Amino acid sequence: MATPKRHGGAPKKKKGPSVGTGGHGRKALEGKGPTPKAEERTYHQAYRSRQLAERAASKPGASRQRPAGRSTGRSKNAEEMVSGRNSVLEALRADIPAKALYMAIRIDVDDRVREILKLAAERGLAVMETGKPELDRMTDESIHQGLALQVPPYDYPDALETVKATLAKVAKGHLSNTPLFIALDGITDPRNLGAIIRSASAFGAHAVIVPERRSAGLTASAWKTSAGAAARVPVARATNMTNTLKAMKQAGVYVVGLDGDGEVDLTGLPLATDPLCIVVGSEGKGLSRLVKENCDQIVSIPIESAMESLNASMAVGITLYEISRLRNA
Repeated sequence: MATPKRHGGAPKKKKGPSVGTGGHGRKALEGKGPTPKAEERTYHQAYRSRQLAERAASKPGASRQRPAGRSTGRSKNAEEMVSGRNSVLEALRADIPAKALYMAIRIDVDDRVREILKLAAERGLAVMETGKPELDRMTDESIHQGLALQVPPYDYPDALETVKATLAKVAKGHLSNTPLFIALDGITDPRNLGAIIRSASAFGAHAVIVPERRSAGLTASAWKTSAGAAARVPVARATNMTNTLKAMKQAGVYVVGLDGDGEVDLTGLPLATDPLCIVVGSEGKGLSRLVKENCDQIVSIPIESAMESLNASMAVGITLYEISRLRNA
């Protein structure tokens, strides 16, 4: 019987173990070493941000900036990031100190962005393009709208000096409206501070006074909530709030505290047309004992009995509106 032929002339497979690689693949198993840093990889956004930062820092008049791809390690007195188109624009219009402008790649340009870039160019600010994830990180996940302005820590003026300077301007006729100040007693939420600053700007208050301790400061969150109003209304700092209120009273400023159990109704407030300082406490604890003792009047806002209290920023807004209404009348 004839032996069947193999199709295609394929060689007959041998039995037994196959031949090994001889160690030729050993080099591939060793790996390529540690992964390089993000700013050292030419295809990474951090590398491009670093190149932009280095080019901007080499320009005359440009301040040196930390590469955008690295963590800032923000401390208590580190720079703040003012985010959002309105906030950045108002800050630049007010000529507050700024170190750099960060802008998202492929940003949707409108009139505000054009003016921001124009003001930044006039001031010689470094403008750095960066990706949205990096902007999110730099602004603590706030709504930045593709823009963030790096500013140094806020330089708080002295509360009593600010009050005296305002009274002097009124006496010389440089200010037409009656002095109006807002003092915060125990407000620790920066968003509340920002909202109060916004109301103060809307109703013509001359300054917001915060205590040196146990109080919210003008952080990036407060800047954002104020929608740029912090560039128009100074935030002054009092070393001791009680002593500051006493000195204000001696200078001719009436001190009015807001409290739910106040004996004076806000409607038709008798002291509205005089130089005035409104003191508001925290929503939970209200006014502290020493602050309350140094108020000329304790005023309450008439609300439904089912509502125990109002948010501090809302209470300030209502009070400022009533004072403005009485002064204009």
